[in-house]
Amino acid sequence: MGLILYNILRPFYIFLIRVYALFDGKAKKWVAGRKDWEAHISATLKPGEKRIWIHCSSVGEFEQAKPLIVALKGKYPDHKIVVTFFSPSGYEASQKNTDVDHIFYLPADTNRNAEKFVSIVSPSLVLFIKYEFWYYYLLQLKRKNIPTILVSGAFRESQPFFKWYGKFFRDMLRCFSFFFLQDETSKKLLHSIGIDKNVLVSGDTRYDRVSVIAQNITPIEAIEKFKGAHKILIAGSAWPGDEEVIKEGLPILPENWKLIIAPHEIDDDHIQKLRQLLGYESVLFSELDAENTGKDKKILIINNIGMLSRLFAYGDLAFIGGGFQKGGIHNILEPAVFGVPVLFGPIYEKFVEAKELADLHYVFPVRNAMESNEILKKLIADEAYRSSVSEALKQFMTTRRGATDIIMEGIKREKWLS
Repeated sequence: MGLILYNILRPFYIFLIRVYALFDGKAKKWVAGRKDWEAHISATLKPGEKRIWIHCSSVGEFEQAKPLIVALKGKYPDHKIVVTFFSPSGYEASQKNTDVDHIFYLPADTNRNAEKFVSIVSPSLVLFIKYEFWYYYLLQLKRKNIPTILVSGAFRESQPFFKWYGKFFRDMLRCFSFFFLQDETSKKLLHSIGIDKNVLVSGDTRYDRVSVIAQNITPIEAIEKFKGAHKILIAGSAWPGDEEVIKEGLPILPENWKLIIAPHEIDDDHIQKLRQLLGYESVLFSELDAENTGKDKKILIINNIGMLSRLFAYGDLAFIGGGFQKGGIHNILEPAVFGVPVLFGPIYEKFVEAKELADLHYVFPVRNAMESNEILKKLIADEAYRSSVSEALKQFMTTRRGATDIIMEGIKREKWLS
């Protein structure tokens, strides 16, 4: 029954995307990127290559994959790295990465597509990052006896794998050769459905990724000039719901505090709406130059992509967006690695690190603007408290490094690439 429903709903989902593509730019890219995929991939890949295939859903999963990509390139230089994406945002964000040899959209999950794609790519090893469970791809990989591992996996009891009706989903899990998991809870959940071999709690590779970023930070002169002697609240990856909460907090920022906000959407129309919403006089990052440093402005709006992870080095407090959206929060580890206390919205249950840090009171989930303002007031007014949270965050982040080494050791131990 599960497979029947999958075969009914999956084509319907693809049909909806194609219809939506008539009106939406992102959906249009999703469709266009998969056009003539078979000919494109066949023409791109060279005969005789050894390949490692890494699949990521989007940008966040690609960040998780980056430490492994670097390690795999170093340890197995005779293998080409093939990365696939489900979303256009992930595909576009990966284009300048020099450690990746081939980047493709993952074709829609049909039996024919999966058989053709796996045959063309012919990987020696496959890594799925965190999630993304595609039935026909996993089935083909298992049939061809190609080692397939889940990296930084995180499971929740509410997922269908662990429900009475979840046999179809459990069958997908049993196609994996090995699970490298983020936490003990995920391990116990897999054990509860009989998956108790080839399971290891390795941690989350994002801790390794943000540590590398922090250790290799390059200064941003324009940000240094804007900040001056001020304290900075950085709002990163802010969606409209986050922007409303941030707006309500502006009046409580003292004169020696400024706001840097990096909205999730940076098209001109949204930037104009954001400037109007915030109310205070603001400056765009693209407007900054030697003469206009923005030092007389309260708010700096980042209207580009790719700078956010470095921005947090200049932060004293952070508000990470996505917590008022269905998909949940963006990456709170990027500010945390710099010891920046983080606030975010209430939807964060899918994220192991957010739950753990919230339980320790090192980060602060909020349900509305009132709660956000109360926490901001305390963190701004009590510098000793803010400093203690900052130091605790730095120490926590240090203890969580090392997932990449554990996974690489597992790959070596299992001789998947020998």
